[in-house]
Order: sequence, then structure tokens, then C-alpha cells
Amino acid sequence: MDIQKLQQIIDNSEKIVFFGGAGVSTESGIPDFRSVDGLYNQKYDYPPETILSHSFFLRKPEEFYRFYRDKMLCLDAMPNNAHLKLAELEKAGILKAVVTQNIDGLHQKAGSQKVYELHGSIHRNYCMECGKFFDADFIKNSSGIPKCECGGTIKPDVVLYQEGLNQDILSNSINSIANADTLIIGGTSLNVYPASGLIDHFRGSNLIIINKSPTSADRKANLHLNGNIGEILSQIKV
Repeated sequence: MDIQKLQQIIDNSEKIVFFGGAGVSTESGIPDFRSVDGLYNQKYDYPPETILSHSFFLRKPEEFYRFYRDKMLCLDAMPNNAHLKLAELEKAGILKAVVTQNIDGLHQKAGSQKVYELHGSIHRNYCMECGKFFDADFIKNSSGIPKCECGGTIKPDVVLYQEGLNQDILSNSINSIANADTLIIGGTSLNVYPASGLIDHFRGSNLIIINKSPTSADRKANLHLNGNIGEILSQIKV
């Protein structure tokens, strides 16, 4: 019955926005940080939250990159049913934007065009001195601290702890959510601020949550589906 209700809401929507987190990519084999099997519960010399901070990157860039190459650069991952269905909904003109906390680029790989990446992307890397661009393969295949020809250190275009979000991306995300008639939240516990506060801008009719565990917005939802988002969205017909 819940799938039928989800289908009915989607069929009657004109401006859907999807807001997603790590749970969208776990079905593609990318580990999430906060689940029982996530990166936070594995053992490293430093906690992942420390390693992925701005100050640690500046202080110990080689240690940062050892962890980053090993755990963050999942370049062989492929889009799953959730990514593919969202791209299909956008192509049909129903889905207006994807707002994601993920940095893996799988939404674009699946074919989505309008994707707001709140936390940046592993596929963009820039020299801190001259600004030259480097792709993820360059970082993956480098050793130690990746350096530009000019001698500058290359930094991933991802939002590390202690860093602020890109204001243009944040503004576009807020506008998309504010103008949506249906907001689908998937694969996120909504524990990370300021991203979690974005849903407060939603003024539409239908708030749908698809997640394996409870979220802080469950009580506001018109429809809550518990389970793997790829399995659930794959049952939707466009």
C-alpha cells in the first residue's frame, strides 16, 4: 500500500525535489559514516571526523590523503536503482532538482542534470596556489601529497569539517526545496547541520521520507517508507 501511495503522490506532482544522503550510495557499495558498519566504527590512527577536517588537512596532508584515497575515492562505484530512477524522473520533467550530501558524483553518472552537491565532489580538485583543475583519477594515482606543476598542494573540492558550505549551492538548494510541491528525503538521518535545516524551507503538499532508520522529520512526513531506497524507488513507474 505504501508503494501505491508513493506512486500516486509522484503521479500527481509537478515539481519534485529529492534531498539525499549517504544511504542513497550504500547500495552502490560506498560505506556511510554513521551506520553500524560505517567508517566511524572502524579503527584508524585518528578518528575519521578528525582526518576529514580542514585543520588536519593543513597539518597532516599526507595522512589525510592516505585515508582519503583508501576510503573516499570509490571510483569504481556504479549508480544504483535510486540514482537511475531519479534521473528518469528528471528526464520526464517531474523531478526539478537533486540536493545531495554525497560527494561521489553518482547522480551525474546516472544521468541527472540538476544536482546541487552540498558537500562538494571528489571529481573536482584544485591547486591551492594557482587554481589548476585535477580529476579524481589524478588524485587516486598520485602518491603522498599530490602537487601541481607550480608546486602547490592540490585540495579536493569537498567540504571538510570546519569549512562552510558553498553559498551559491546552498541558496539554489533552498530555492529548489521552497518551490517544490513534493519533497522526497532519502538515505539521510538528517543529523548533519546546516544541511538538515534545509527541509524547513519546504512549503509544499507532500513530504516523503524513505530511510532505513528514524529521522528527525518523521513526524512531519505525509508518507514514511522504511527500507532500502533503491529497492523502493525501483518499483515506481514513470
